[in-house]
Amino acid sequence: MLSEVLLVSAPGKVILHGEHAVVHGKVALAVALNLRTFLRLQPHSNGKVGLNLPNIGIKRAWVVAKLQMLDTSFLKQGDVTALTPEQVEKLKEVAGFPEDCADHEHLAVLSFLYLYLSICQSQRALPSLDVTVWSELPTGAGLGSSAAYSVCLAAALLTACEEIPNPLKDGEAASRWTEESLELINKWAFQGERVIHGNPSGVDNAVSTWGGGLRYQKGKISSLKSVETSAAGVKPVAGRSRPPALKILLINTKVPRSTKALVAGVRSRLLKFPEIVAPLLTSIDAISLECERVLGEMAAAPAPEHYLVLEQLSRGQGGHRTSTSGRPSRNRDLSPSGAHRHEPAPSECPRCGPCLAGPAVPDLEQPEVEAMKQALTSCGFDCWETSIGAPGVSIHTAASLDAPVRQALDGL
Repeated sequence: MLSEVLLVSAPGKVILHGEHAVVHGKVALAVALNLRTFLRLQPHSNGKVGLNLPNIGIKRAWVVAKLQMLDTSFLKQGDVTALTPEQVEKLKEVAGFPEDCADHEHLAVLSFLYLYLSICQSQRALPSLDVTVWSELPTGAGLGSSAAYSVCLAAALLTACEEIPNPLKDGEAASRWTEESLELINKWAFQGERVIHGNPSGVDNAVSTWGGGLRYQKGKISSLKSVETSAAGVKPVAGRSRPPALKILLINTKVPRSTKALVAGVRSRLLKFPEIVAPLLTSIDAISLECERVLGEMAAAPAPEHYLVLEQLSRGQGGHRTSTSGRPSRNRDLSPSGAHRHEPAPSECPRCGPCLAGPAVPDLEQPEVEAMKQALTSCGFDCWETSIGAPGVSIHTAASLDAPVRQALDGL
């Protein structure tokens, strides 16, 4: 068991295109978002294991000796397999939760306990440690906050228990794990996600682990321009092209939505109007493929016309989304150029949960960007200026983190 403090971060994600069509076998593109979740793991010898999640107001602690005495034989050492519903109920007993608890706050604690008890079984005794996780990502917004949480937990616990080597060398500010280590991190993170979501696709944790961008089609995940692999174990190809680090405006519309209801709505319309909806799904697929092609070109040599194409594709996706899902959201143009004009129009940017992501035009001056953000804020939206194509899970020195992040992790 390592004795040093570990500082880990992992990115969120946005789905650029194909979100509603992916369940019908079409391509969806997901990219890492440079809003990150940060974790601090502090080993100690006080006989307790603690979890602090300041974003959602959770602070829990368990006596290690009591955890050691509980029957956790259902968690087999090194067994990276999904928990059965019966095993989840047993885990709730270990946590001291009621059987009917299913809110995300309780499930986040269960995910931590599952990963801690499973990964740390390799030690002679369960270790005493404190884990604090703080995130720049809003929860419940479709931006992969739970996946980033699970990836950070898996990476930190595996490293602390020396199941994978610490990649951070003397003199380095930050580092990333080897492909072999990332595969193991991703497998455990996927199981942590299953505790929270039940049956996730594996896209969110894969994007958070490897960063960059991924395509998803018919249950298969692959790096952009790479060979397909299984959802829970993506193996990026050496020398693969990464999407460019594009600046975006991320907008939280605060309009709630149910993914389950939207998917059901698309399926209903497809059955009722197959001659109309099927071509729309094919068109959405074409938008995803064209976006993938453009991002590939931009990775090699970005040009101004690429940004125009991306914005045009975003507008096209918005129209198709309204036609297939029957849900226009707010009838306002939330693309950067539309927000800058302050003109209402029935179009949307790529959507994740209640959030929209619009590509920022590269030649805009910062005052213009600030004017856009102010216009969006005045409409009641939250707005972040960030980028996509971010690096995946990483380990850091304290000095490499911004002061607000260090303060959040230190509980100040």
